[in-house]
Amino acid sequence: MLMNKAKKFIIIILVLSLVVCLAVLAIEKRTKFVRHFYDNFILDNWNHYLPCEALLTEMEVRTILQQHTDMIQKIEQINPGLIGTEVDPSLCLGKADLLIWYASHQDRLEIEAIIKSKTFFGIPYRLQNR
Repeated sequence: MLMNKAKKFIIIILVLSLVVCLAVLAIEKRTKFVRHFYDNFILDNWNHYLPCEALLTEMEVRTILQQHTDMIQKIEQINPGLIGTEVDPSLCLGKADLLIWYASHQDRLEIEAIIKSKTFFGIPYRLQNR
């Protein structure tokens, strides 16, 4: 009798654990909360996680960047040689975003203060601490 109750209890715990895991996975798929947390607080990165449909074409990205070379130079001059910007077409065929890499958290804060938006003049961007 006691053994049956223990087995039932274990089965209930396993089923509840499975339900919780599935719920967490469903929430993560929509919000990317765990990925954002890991990127932001562990790696000191910021990623947009946008689908390909939400990205601009590579040509559009390059055109916008040519129109704002002064802002790109301002960002790169925060820490010359240790901050860079590049068009990244590797995520989606025919599409691109802006990758901004930097050397320290302070660099990142200064970059974000210059951009003041989640896009760079409409271009989704990613920040990578290298």
